[in-house]
Amino acid sequence: MSELRIVPLGGLGEVGKNMMCIEYGRDIIVIDVGIMFPEFDMLGIDYILPDWGYLRDKKDLVRAVLITHGHEDHIGGLSHFLEEFSVPVYATRLTRGLIEVKLRQASLLSDTTLHTYAPGDVITIGPFTIEPFHVCHSIPDAVGLGITTPAGLVVHSGDFKFDHTPVDGWPTDYAKLAEFSGRGVMVLLSDSTYSERPGTTLSEATLNQAFDSVMREAPGRVIVATFASLISRIQQVVDVAAQHDRKIAIAGRTMAENTKMASKLGYLHIPEGQLMSLDEIEKLPDRRIVIMATGTQGEPTAVLSRLAVGQHRSLSIKQGDTVVLSSHTIPGNEEMTHRVINRLIQKGANVFYDPLAPVHVSGHASQEEQKLLINLLQPQYFVPIHGELRHLKQHGRLAEELGISREDIAVVENGHILTFDDQMEILDRVPGGYVFVDGISVGETGPAVMREREGLAQSGFVVVILRYSRSSGKPVGHPVIVTRGFVFLPESEELMAQAEDVILAAATVRAGMSSKDIEEEVQSALFGFFRRETKRRPIVIPTVIEV
Repeated sequence: MSELRIVPLGGLGEVGKNMMCIEYGRDIIVIDVGIMFPEFDMLGIDYILPDWGYLRDKKDLVRAVLITHGHEDHIGGLSHFLEEFSVPVYATRLTRGLIEVKLRQASLLSDTTLHTYAPGDVITIGPFTIEPFHVCHSIPDAVGLGITTPAGLVVHSGDFKFDHTPVDGWPTDYAKLAEFSGRGVMVLLSDSTYSERPGTTLSEATLNQAFDSVMREAPGRVIVATFASLISRIQQVVDVAAQHDRKIAIAGRTMAENTKMASKLGYLHIPEGQLMSLDEIEKLPDRRIVIMATGTQGEPTAVLSRLAVGQHRSLSIKQGDTVVLSSHTIPGNEEMTHRVINRLIQKGANVFYDPLAPVHVSGHASQEEQKLLINLLQPQYFVPIHGELRHLKQHGRLAEELGISREDIAVVENGHILTFDDQMEILDRVPGGYVFVDGISVGETGPAVMREREGLAQSGFVVVILRYSRSSGKPVGHPVIVTRGFVFLPESEELMAQAEDVILAAATVRAGMSSKDIEEEVQSALFGFFRRETKRRPIVIPTVIEV
């Protein structure tokens, strides 16, 4: 008999790029393929993918990808994955629509088999029987997954909370959870993002009052920033704006496409005439304008960041604008987000953000809801997922408080293989790190390049161009020195004159030395000179031309 293997490739030990593999015999299903936003020191990186190298020699075994909901940290990496793995994708109706937008942009839509599933469906894929069940989150059509395997029942919570008054009127499916419990749950994989927060998470409905207060008191335009896929938040802003006779415009291509798609599918209801283009809305008085935008995490290319630095092609911040950041800052993005907020304030905007004002409600369960899910399901084994290590550890403590033995709780990070046979075991770790996306480059930018970029950002660089005679073993003429981000040349003539002497001395060695050897001599001598004289460590790039 085969053993069940659960292999997290993303989302455990971090917030983002969620990806989980469930493997039995010669069959593998994948749950979610998300991205993670770069941290402030990941210079030039657009976003980060999971490392799915574990699956590359198992391509013939991967049967399907199951998507829990349409947020970027769950679907953002799917197009990259499907470039390598030709497998069907299962998603709920709204999530499928969001995926189609991405696949169309990547020219992959016609080559991908997409299946729509819904809560209550039963899907058989190899030895797995999958039952999606509805959960409340900050986006409609989110599901968790009950997965019956030959080894037992696995429940994957997805991102969830227990909201009794959700915006879409569709609470988490308690009855299905009770049914799973009655069958006997072998292992629960549960969202840990808010495991440090006591109590329960507020209902989405509480935001209506906050938006109402902002729009009633704002003297001019209101700019609400949120995630492009947060359809329920867009609906709330639309509803409150209508009450205050304000028109809506969407800034940001992805948000505009998602809005169009969600409206077409019936998940977003915008009264006729309320949605206008950015050009049309500028003709209205400021008090009648609401603009929806992206960029709550300080992403450099998003609308809010471009507004903060005055680089948006058609919009600019005015004195009297009110900006609302309706999101929670993802750990690691605090510095970028705060920089955007400060620049918006400098330009005259009044900025509301969590926790300064109640303009955001999380879609993640807090401690009492996490306890409720564990008590409802009574799993034999417990694996906290989706969160930094501190979140996973705290979630494990909660499970232990509820009576699950420490030996039956697996607090693991990406890449650790969990096996379930007669008991749970944690095996050796497989690669589960970062794959950087840098423009059109995927996975080609590694730690060495990141260290170089960090060095360039901290101390700049110096380029030396030197002519050299191999026959005489001496330099020819004077070197050309070019520096950027290191010193301001007009004020550093004496330093550069000394640097030239160092270069000439290092390049005067013995006849017959190759240009590569001379470059190493110059690089070492000049780096040491700059470190002694300036206490800085610029990147030194010598180029020797033989004459």
